[in-house]
Amino acid sequence: MEILNYTYEKMDALSFLKMQPDSSIKLIITSPPYNIGKEYETKTSLKQYFNEMRPIVSEIYRVLTDDGSVCWEVGNWVSDKEPKEVYPLDIYYYDLFKSCNFILRNRIIWHFEHGLQCKNRFSGRYESILWFTKSDNYTFNLDDVRVPSKYPGKKSFKGENKGKLSGNPKGKNPSDLWTATLNRLNKDWEAQIWDIPNVKANHPEKTIHPCQFPVELVERCVLALTNKNDIVYDPFAGVGSTLIAALKNGRRAQGTELVQEYIEEGLKRIKLLEKDVLKTRSIYENIYTPTGKDSVSKYPIEWLEIRLKGIEEQQKRLKAEAKSIRDIISNSSN
Repeated sequence: MEILNYTYEKMDALSFLKMQPDSSIKLIITSPPYNIGKEYETKTSLKQYFNEMRPIVSEIYRVLTDDGSVCWEVGNWVSDKEPKEVYPLDIYYYDLFKSCNFILRNRIIWHFEHGLQCKNRFSGRYESILWFTKSDNYTFNLDDVRVPSKYPGKKSFKGENKGKLSGNPKGKNPSDLWTATLNRLNKDWEAQIWDIPNVKANHPEKTIHPCQFPVELVERCVLALTNKNDIVYDPFAGVGSTLIAALKNGRRAQGTELVQEYIEEGLKRIKLLEKDVLKTRSIYENIYTPTGKDSVSKYPIEWLEIRLKGIEEQQKRLKAEAKSIRDIISNSSN
């Protein structure tokens, strides 16, 4: 691989942004701290959190090129005080970005299958990517991210193109739902959705970071919203997944991060990328589907015994209920 063009500094995002020239960065993509008390952040009130983010977003608008984009990936903030309410951060960020004159292009839903199991509410299995631009004159390379058509042989049935193929030979425009059922080689492509699993213990990209960004999630944005040699910046770069996605695809990369351990881990990953030995999940790789034969996908005998006991107890109750009904019927007819 050719020598990679990047900067990866231990610095807060606001200080870095203030050092950059106007209209100099093509794509800013990140997953900011969610203010939920992870090891790399200090949990504060939601009001204080957004007060700290406001000057960062304002500077982002200044440094973004007129044809540039921002992709802001967020989940939920959950209050640890009564009432323990869930606050969808994308709604709050929308208002913040709009107040800085950004234009929303898509609210992309990234769905994944694995995560924490909640006890008092449904388990969260999605996060949002807010795609903003600075103007209507923005880069969008649709052909670089098209998906195969469901019916490539479909033809127009009326009008001047009647009888002609109605689709695009390069595929169709993917939807704004990116989820975990896609396989380029099978019919799941018909769902028009993208398969991007989150980074958990068995993921090939897993590092020391507790909330790691999947490289392929960033790649789709990089391919669609930038061109070769454009600058891609991640203000909360973590272990460098955004930098890797940009560098893999011939872009210049910039990242800032406050945790030195994460920077060191990210630099190791970039060095492996330079040697073409970095393990990443392919942008079109299929997700593992349990066969039912492996032990972890088989229903445990202990659970079957519990279910059987429950069924037997239910049958006893039903028999008793049936006897009671028969007695009532018998007594009423006498």
